Amino acid sequence: QVQLVESGGGLVQAGGSLRLSCAASGRTTSNYAMGWFRQAPEKEREFVATISWSRATNYADSVKGRFTISRDNAKNTVYLQMNSLKPEDTGVYYCVAAGSIVGLTTYGRGDYWGQGTQVTVSS
Repeated sequence: QVQLVESGGGLVQAGGSLRLSCAASGRTTSNYAMGWFRQAPEKEREFVATISWSRATNYADSVKGRFTISRDNAKNTVYLQMNSLKPEDTGVYYCVAAGSIVGLTTYGRGDYWGQGTQVTVSS
């Protein structure tokens, strides 16, 4: 059993930065693939970034060069540093833990999901 709680969302102007945090409780997530997905209003949930237990990373093309995913296993926490934010980055960001990096990245298959944190980027 793993519970994920996101924080760090908010309102920011285009070009600004935010850092999202996802704190896990229960079982350690060190052996899980971790990731971030987002959902804009009236749109499907989409992949943003994932990080494996070995810290290999993968990013959606839309965020490459702007976002950085990282993890601190000692703190059981995963982060998403978001720079050069654009209005199209607006949405609810969800943290996820999964046993398979392939399933998570390719198919969005997660074992545990957080409640989400709102990110709004204004122009």
